[in-house]
Amino acid sequence: MLADSDTRWKWGALTARRLAPGAAIDGLLLRGRATPTPRQLAEVGVTVDVLREVTTREFLRAATAPDVTAAGATAAVGSGPGATAAVGSGPGGSGSGSDESAATGHGGYDMIVLACVGGAVQAMLHGLRRATAGAGEGTPARRPVVVTGYVGVVYEKLTDGLLLRHGADLVLANSAHDTDRFRAVYEGVGANADGVCECTLPFLGDTPPDAATTVTPQSGDADGPFTVVFAVQPSVPASREDRAYLLRRAVAHALRHPEREVLIKLRSKPGEHTTHIEELPYQKLVRKLPGGDGTDGGLPPNCRLVYGNMGELLDRVRHTGGLLVTVSSTAALESLHRHIPTAVLTDLGVREGLGNHYFTGSGCLASWDELDDGLLPEADPRWALRQGVRGGDGYATARERVAALVARSTRTGLPPLAPYYTARTAPGYLPGILRRYGLGPDGTPVGQAAGTATADDGGGPGGGGAAGRGLVRRVVREAARGAYRHGVQRVAPLIRKAGEL
Repeated sequence: MLADSDTRWKWGALTARRLAPGAAIDGLLLRGRATPTPRQLAEVGVTVDVLREVTTREFLRAATAPDVTAAGATAAVGSGPGATAAVGSGPGGSGSGSDESAATGHGGYDMIVLACVGGAVQAMLHGLRRATAGAGEGTPARRPVVVTGYVGVVYEKLTDGLLLRHGADLVLANSAHDTDRFRAVYEGVGANADGVCECTLPFLGDTPPDAATTVTPQSGDADGPFTVVFAVQPSVPASREDRAYLLRRAVAHALRHPEREVLIKLRSKPGEHTTHIEELPYQKLVRKLPGGDGTDGGLPPNCRLVYGNMGELLDRVRHTGGLLVTVSSTAALESLHRHIPTAVLTDLGVREGLGNHYFTGSGCLASWDELDDGLLPEADPRWALRQGVRGGDGYATARERVAALVARSTRTGLPPLAPYYTARTAPGYLPGILRRYGLGPDGTPVGQAAGTATADDGGGPGGGGAAGRGLVRRVVREAARGAYRHGVQRVAPLIRKAGEL
């Protein structure tokens, strides 16, 4: 599984677990601006068998290395008769660097989940197409089954994002609503839509809790004070004024309801990055509140900033008969799945730029004024079912499709990956995407001729001397990576703010 941020790591790892229960899974982090920190990975609460950071070149090499697993263990993909495919833990073991050996042909992975931004998915598809090519153009070859999809609510750049993901064997849609939209886009441009497969978001659980078992304020059996969680987002809304407004309203709600506990759920700590850049973290805005000298300065006693696993926090909300408040976070879907009253804020308007337009018809749109007056929104059950937050999960079908593809790959090979974007269909767009991820126009890593390895990859001559030089290069690379992260996470936001003065 390849991921490029904390939220996509969560989606990718859990999707891999759903598609291949019990399998050994490699977690590969694509090195870049949003590479999650150990704290962020721990907060997600999803573990894998092997964890390491990789570049595009290293990922492609790992994906096409010989059939050697780190622990020598495999597990069946799918369930039921005929599910004999396996996901190997892949080369590289504990991250010692053995994945950098030169290799060609099919690798130790039978399935790869690409949990990345659209551009990265497109680049990896072209890189994998080149690296797993058969004897001739269009010739079937044994290769990994490639799966991709979306982390949550798809409310913007639908066509662009979908076409960047086209070419994977399976493109997972999170609901019946998304399935119809995805297929319509692909068919509308003349692209094959057979790969679209409906599954729920993997972190919603197999079966939603029964609404009849949900604690309510009137039931008298709440486990603790009524809890309100305000799930903030890194980039929505974007302006300081709007973010400060939402913070003030959350604080005002706590002051108006001293019997309630108001938790402001943060996505990351200052300096950490998620899927989107957060230039105005709420941690800093809190300090601007009256009396805001400390970390939680200016907050009343029943209001505080919190981190942690969203699922665990929502379980707490459910047990206290509480409320989830957000602008458009995917946390709303997790909350609705648990039959928790969920408010999607309208204070800043219902706008495509905010993403809350996605919840039109849900019954969840509400303002802070209405919440202050005691409103507990109830979701329309038909909308919830259509959006994939209630009902079955669909993974049985997805597992069967993956197992069939893996079996076919083993027997006769699979056709080459066929993204919609090619040098012919998008000659002014695709090369820039590939270049951004270190690939040439044909999907070959820049600086590497097709089918060859460089000394930097550990494939050239030199014996012990080459190994020593490789160690030095890795040390230098790690130092450069640290400097890069410092630049994009600390220096760049300061420069942007200075430019706004």
